[in-house]
Amino acid sequence: MNKLLVSLVLSLGVAGSAHALQGDAEAGQGKVAVCAACHGNDGNSIMPNWPNLAGQGERYLLKQLVEIKEGVRVVPEMTAIVANMSDQDLADAAAFYAAQTPARGVADPELAARGEAIYRGGDLATGLPACTGCHSPTGQGNDPAAYPQLAGQHATYTAKQLTDFREGDRVNDGDAMIMQTIASRLSNKDIEAVSNYIQGLR
Repeated sequence: MNKLLVSLVLSLGVAGSAHALQGDAEAGQGKVAVCAACHGNDGNSIMPNWPNLAGQGERYLLKQLVEIKEGVRVVPEMTAIVANMSDQDLADAAAFYAAQTPARGVADPELAARGEAIYRGGDLATGLPACTGCHSPTGQGNDPAAYPQLAGQHATYTAKQLTDFREGDRVNDGDAMIMQTIASRLSNKDIEAVSNYIQGLR
């Protein structure tokens, strides 16, 4: 428990240092033109392997952008894009996307029931906590804690992130490794189900 608390404080401190900057959504609009190719003009990606950014928490977005720039989170497709962006540029981009209206997806009805059971209740047998604890019952996330909004996110993208956490290919979830631990308790079928449920969550 102490390790979890210390890790949370440290991760909030790191994100907080970047958040000392005030993002300007209007300025950010002029800084994200190159981002539209993958994330859409308004942050709603038409490609299921790229995340929707529209409506995402500003604190979470800035944390990810800073960590991608610093190499903490490895996203080769974005490395060159953020390399020459200042901290203010990143804050403005985060503010722009946070201010956009997210599109909503539809869940696969054959997977939705299992996905909902995982999202809302976890799995007592495997020690899997419910996703609602951090991401809220409606999938809106918790921006002050830099926990992302999940509602409407592409199932393909979510499934890849969960798999990457499980396999240790994504490790920027803090020293407590919360998402890595959670993902390690998900089977491939569980990941598919919960990702599809999240896609249709409103």
